[in-house]
Amino acid sequence: MLLIIDLGNTNLTIGLYEGRSLISHWRLATDHARMPDEYGIQLHDLLDHKQIPVSAVEGICLSSVVPPLTDRIVEACQIYLDKKPLVVTCDLKLNIHIKYEDPNAVGADRIADAVEVQRTYGGPACIIDFGTATTFNALTESGDYLGGSILPGIQVSADALAQRTAKLPPVSLEAPPSVIGKNTTDAIRAGLIYGYASLAEGMIERYRKILGETMKVVGTGGLVSLLSPHTKAIHIVEPWLTLNGLQHIWEMNNPNGKSNQK
Repeated sequence: MLLIIDLGNTNLTIGLYEGRSLISHWRLATDHARMPDEYGIQLHDLLDHKQIPVSAVEGICLSSVVPPLTDRIVEACQIYLDKKPLVVTCDLKLNIHIKYEDPNAVGADRIADAVEVQRTYGGPACIIDFGTATTFNALTESGDYLGGSILPGIQVSADALAQRTAKLPPVSLEAPPSVIGKNTTDAIRAGLIYGYASLAEGMIERYRKILGETMKVVGTGGLVSLLSPHTKAIHIVEPWLTLNGLQHIWEMNNPNGKSNQK
């Protein structure tokens, strides 16, 4: 079995794979105060809850966009799961060519998303990840990752609105009955949900002008299910795109299917 860990700014997403099948998954809050022992016990307890012995985990693949926590997760895995994770970077064997000015600056999650889209769907593609940040990523037909666009995520925008205004309250993220809100709460929700859906549609059209009319649009991330029902511009919704991409990266760099990272 392969354990996948995607360490994001808001969530720690974990997947357990048997071959290429995702058999279990968990989503935890990212906690900057948590120490390696705490993360290790958490990982151990998740496996124990599924009655999976630590010895069944043959490898671990880690993607992180939170550098201060990367070493803590690595240490937790080494101590509690007896494995050193394969940490995803642009220097690994990949099925894409990164054309960013500084390849090391591309987030590991964005690399994993592009790897999985190239494997499953092929380019050209616009990959949208709705997470703490909303990112748009461009993949060509030949597998070149060109770069993309980054903007604040929906929840970040909602939090900023409540913090920076005197009369606008915090709201839960859910679609209101209409784009025209009849009260302040629904007006904020309309702006966030329908506004971001329209933003995505506009960006998709700009990407299509560069990548061509055959461009696929793939949506992923923790908030994709919130946005995708309100636009027809997203062709494919893959909530576990990043985890699947990390599984493929591990597979490409461990062709024997066994971990050599002990």
